[in-house]
Amino acid sequence: MATRGYVYILTNKPNGTLYVGVTSDPIERIRRHKEGRGSQFAAQYNLTRLVHIEEHDTMPAALRREKRLKRWRREWKLSLIREHNPTWEDRYEEVCRLLAGGGRLP
Repeated sequence: MATRGYVYILTNKPNGTLYVGVTSDPIERIRRHKEGRGSQFAAQYNLTRLVHIEEHDTMPAALRREKRLKRWRREWKLSLIREHNPTWEDRYEEVCRLLAGGGRLP
């Protein structure tokens, strides 16, 4: 069975600096970001708030989506976040509950 992939966006505050990443283990990867060990860029700007995440059936599909999102204009990324998370809430705990229980993201 193929490994699922997840594309995520972190920020430090609503409309703040954005970081787009990809992982096969979002619980661990985002925990590392929250500890300041996820990436130098994310640590430098304190990007610890998970505001958007997408689940893909395979890592290659997730990697393609990540590359596409990184090429998007900032305003398009902000619109994507607002569409799925209009209050810019940190979704990390929700993701942990869903995935730890064997569920999938909506």
